[in-house]
Amino acid sequence: MMASIGRIVVFGAGSIGSYIGGRLEGQTSIRYIGREKAMQSLREHGLTVTDYRGHQQRTPPDVLDLQTEPEAATGAALVLVCVKSAATVDAAQQLASALKPGAVVVSLQNGLHNADVLRDALPQCTVLAGMVPFNVVQRAPGVFHQASSGELMVESDARLAAWLAAFANAGLPLELRHDMAAVQRAKLLLNLNNAINALSDLPLRDELSQRGWRRCLALAQREALDVFRHGRFPVAKLTPVPPSWLPSVLQLPDALFSRVASRMLAIDPIARSSTWDDLKAGRLTEVDYINGAVVKLAQAQGRQAPINSKLCELIHVAEQNPRRWTSEELLAALL
Repeated sequence: MMASIGRIVVFGAGSIGSYIGGRLEGQTSIRYIGREKAMQSLREHGLTVTDYRGHQQRTPPDVLDLQTEPEAATGAALVLVCVKSAATVDAAQQLASALKPGAVVVSLQNGLHNADVLRDALPQCTVLAGMVPFNVVQRAPGVFHQASSGELMVESDARLAAWLAAFANAGLPLELRHDMAAVQRAKLLLNLNNAINALSDLPLRDELSQRGWRRCLALAQREALDVFRHGRFPVAKLTPVPPSWLPSVLQLPDALFSRVASRMLAIDPIARSSTWDDLKAGRLTEVDYINGAVVKLAQAQGRQAPINSKLCELIHVAEQNPRRWTSEELLAALL
């Protein structure tokens, strides 16, 4: 029986939103608000969610609550914002006219400042920063697969208590944090690989198994860590390896890195970055909110971040004219 904890609205039913909503089906009432194309796909195929551990769960089309208008968020007790970072301003404006005072809004987005944008536009709501550590791949229309490990993290707030059991029962326990800004920086550090993975045109596990690609990521991470240190911005420890060690670990020989990485993160063979997904779908990417965030922080310090700036440039070129790089070519371009 569903718990009477109020409706959860998934605002932005892409890969992440559809997967999380699909896992929560059966725990309480779930409403999806997304683009017509995405909603039509779910109307035709239903929603199936799977994960790398073997979980499988299907919700048939006639059970799904699928909407396209922002006004459908009216009456939501909890809103999970899963739109791309570039759409956050529009999402905030749309939700501002729909949500009632007291609604809880959680940003489950990449980047550093989306929760702030939502908070400014929704003063009548409780807006919390969140972080999705795992990768989700759309394997087929209406089929979304969690392809790597990790648990959802959300800014600690007593108003989340009503939903903790629902998330836990759905296999998505919420880890409540008092240091979400540091958590988001740690996630950003890992997400710097999104651009590199997209340029490689390889599955994540194949890309990370090759030292040449890892050297490119190490350059981007070292630059980001330097910017964080200069600004005295703490970075949370999300893996067994402290964040400051990551660039050195990435440059280990392949065999040694494989042993270390197997203790840090489970990735199945089909995992790809969201930037790769966006390029393949012909969509604009979030590179300006990931690698570009490092560039902007450096500029605010009167400094430059040439490695991450170059990755932004290359991804913007790829948005118009995609090509497959070799690790040697990319390393030369970055250096």
